[in-house]
Amino acid sequence: MSLPDGEELPADQPEEIAHTITTVTLDDELREQIKSASPHVWLINERVRDKIAEAYPLHEEIKLLRTAPSAEFEAYNAHAEACREWGRAQKALLGL
Repeated sequence: MSLPDGEELPADQPEEIAHTITTVTLDDELREQIKSASPHVWLINERVRDKIAEAYPLHEEIKLLRTAPSAEFEAYNAHAEACREWGRAQKALLGL
């Protein structure tokens, strides 16, 4: 569970919850552990792959990688980077 900065849980928590609350600092290592275990992050990554594949199926991606540098490759790369940026923004909304 995560609480926004400045928020506090009510003092009258059930016994099993009150004894298990631990404050942690979200550092880079913990952030990466959460990302690797999060089904939400997995889903975002899958959606990024799907967005790229909608415009460039895998066989087209491979072909474009072999033809780089070219205008077609630059268009593909811009699309892929836009999809990856969307994914990063989605993860940022999760605090990751």
